[in-house]
Amino acid sequence: MCFRRSCGSARRRAMRSTCTIASGSTAERPIAGRFRGGSTRRGASSSPTAMRRRWRPRSIWSRRTAMGRFEHHMGGLDGTPKPPDARTRPGAAGARLDDARSRSVAQRIAADAAQVAAAIGDGPIVPTVTPEEIREHLGSRYDFTTPLELDDVVDDVEHMLGTWQVHVTHPRYFGLFNPSVTPASVVGDTLTAMYNPQLATWRTSPAANEIERHTLRWIGSQFGFPADASACFTTGGAEANFSAVIVALTRALPAYGEHGLGALGASPTLYLSGEAHHSFAKIAHTTGLGRRALRKIATGASLTMDLRDLARQVAEDRRDGFVPLMVVGTAGTTGAGVIDPLPELARFCRAERLWFHVDAAWGGAVILSPRLRSALTGIDAADSITCDAHKWFSVPMGAGMFLCRHPGTVAAAFHAETSYMPRKTAGVVADPYTTSVQWSRRFIGLKLFLSLAHHGRSGYVEMIERQARLGERLREGLRRTGWRIVNETPLPVVCFTRDGLDVTKFLATVMERQIAWMSEVRLAGEAPVVRACVTSFRTTEADVDRVVRDVESLV
Repeated sequence: MCFRRSCGSARRRAMRSTCTIASGSTAERPIAGRFRGGSTRRGASSSPTAMRRRWRPRSIWSRRTAMGRFEHHMGGLDGTPKPPDARTRPGAAGARLDDARSRSVAQRIAADAAQVAAAIGDGPIVPTVTPEEIREHLGSRYDFTTPLELDDVVDDVEHMLGTWQVHVTHPRYFGLFNPSVTPASVVGDTLTAMYNPQLATWRTSPAANEIERHTLRWIGSQFGFPADASACFTTGGAEANFSAVIVALTRALPAYGEHGLGALGASPTLYLSGEAHHSFAKIAHTTGLGRRALRKIATGASLTMDLRDLARQVAEDRRDGFVPLMVVGTAGTTGAGVIDPLPELARFCRAERLWFHVDAAWGGAVILSPRLRSALTGIDAADSITCDAHKWFSVPMGAGMFLCRHPGTVAAAFHAETSYMPRKTAGVVADPYTTSVQWSRRFIGLKLFLSLAHHGRSGYVEMIERQARLGERLREGLRRTGWRIVNETPLPVVCFTRDGLDVTKFLATVMERQIAWMSEVRLAGEAPVVRACVTSFRTTEADVDRVVRDVESLV
């Protein structure tokens, strides 16, 4: 299903809902007024108390009604069931009523999500608040000694989130890889919380484990991985990258698993460009490799890894007694959105017998696009891949994926066995706690499964290619108005500057005037430039044109 048509219809339903003034009076009013003023204007109060005086939407799914149904079915915290009332008493009429409610749960959650998105889109992007202001608010209300009405607490929290947060789902949030999220994925996270499946073992959560397996096999097939490849959902890209390093160590150095790095006699080394994600510095620290095990390979004018410098560094390390272990190619760097030369890196790693890992946390989604997938040529030769669903697949945090073509090595790296866990299920079944870093596991994959099922591949292709075109529009609009573009990528990241620009002051003004949220970045150690990235499927051509026009007016 088309992203914009699906989400737009939900938004139109939300726009027709009424709004209430927190003081108690009601009036018909468009949802657009929810965060009017945003309490971030100079001189305006940003407190939730002040926000209650502004318009906010009536909840499409009444919290009290929902909690009433929940408490009836689940009982109190002491497990005592509540007696049935006329609406839920067993019987044909009650069953029909409950069926009708059940059928509409997804629509209600999706409509609520669309309503929040509509309100955010009409409001400010950047808050004005201090840590002391938030701490005072929390300290004055929540000492956790006296029970409070849940409805009141949720209302207060929603106001805090609406007021005191950079709205990363805003159409003019041109920042890091934090997307708007599909209503289907919000439904997925809600269902996961309601049923609370534990995915450590297959036997405990058969349906949830098979849904994740089915989804991951499809994703792996898009990357050209075999059907028996190992794959798991992670909390994010850092965990997936960490998993890759652990598995690479296990495969290359058999003594590592039992005896640790101290028994190896030589230090393993990792190779990545200076534009690679900085999670690898933390990974080198936490695995015991040490941060000095990272070899920062030079980049050329295009900011991609220099193959000659890589070959020189590997040869030098071997001469000096180190053990070259892994090369990390990045498919969509955080700073500039560039893609390392994956085919050449793959050939080099095969020749040198090195593990080839591709960090495609953001850019991996373009594998679905007929127009853009050639940018990832060579990724099918990787030993392992990181890809985040909570980036360009537009589902809520956190939903990373780790894929590896060596299932036996993955099992060796994370094997575990204990009597208090259920026995292994017969057949071709893997218990996730024995094939991943995590033990207790949330049903992370449901939000991606529902979003893929609802929108289909065609919906994702439309969304990804449209955002890429908006990135091109932003790039050309800035260039046309005198800005200098300093990165080259088919992905919607645009880094720009102009002579004499004070980037820090410029961005402060951009945010103060609520033009957009953009960031400062240094590429290849050079002077800071402005970085903008189209991350939201709600962004329009009008949003892009407005940003180009408004930033030009500042200089």
